[in-house]
Amino acid sequence: MRKNTLLAAALVVAAGLTLSACATGDEVAAKPNFDVSAQERTEAATVLDKPYAKPDLVLTDTRGETFDLRERTKGKPTLIYFGYTHCPDVCPLTMSNISIARKQLPKADQDKLQVVFVTTDPERDTPAELGKWLPSAGDPSFIGLTGEFPAIQAGARAIGIGIDPPTKEKDGTVVSMHGAQVIAFSPKTDKGYVLYGEDTTADDWAKDLPALIKGERP
Repeated sequence: MRKNTLLAAALVVAAGLTLSACATGDEVAAKPNFDVSAQERTEAATVLDKPYAKPDLVLTDTRGETFDLRERTKGKPTLIYFGYTHCPDVCPLTMSNISIARKQLPKADQDKLQVVFVTTDPERDTPAELGKWLPSAGDPSFIGLTGEFPAIQAGARAIGIGIDPPTKEKDGTVVSMHGAQVIAFSPKTDKGYVLYGEDTTADDWAKDLPALIKGERP
């Protein structure tokens, strides 16, 4: 059933329609920057036929230190997600589902997995804010990064994720439009070769993480 659902979602993307993104007010939508209609699918994952290079991002981590994404995650299984801490639904659910699945891994594999959360709302998501939010929304091991919005936006676009600058509505609500996909990067090639949508469950992650950690197809 989930396979059919994912196929239908892929056809929507191919047709150029919009995908949901999270916001601190009404639901908003963001246009995707990739076409997954021709890719190979499993129940939860889309295996990309043209893997992405890891974004060339140098940002600031939760300790206020410089973090070179490519250098610090080189040769490590890495999940990258762009979102923000004030998101009321998709972002915390995504982090929670990955965290639940990670805890089911052997300790050695838990230590290998790098989960990187890059904020789409850097004005509010300071290193301290990310440092408080990630352990509760996800896991203390998760890496939170912030920096200048143009650099973050360029990094997201490099792997097919669309994000827009946060905007403030008349009622004061801040809206951050962003793609809600997670990209998995292989420890063998450092290429992003598998894409997961926002409907990926903790069980889906638990099933796929052992293969992703080895750089295999899920």
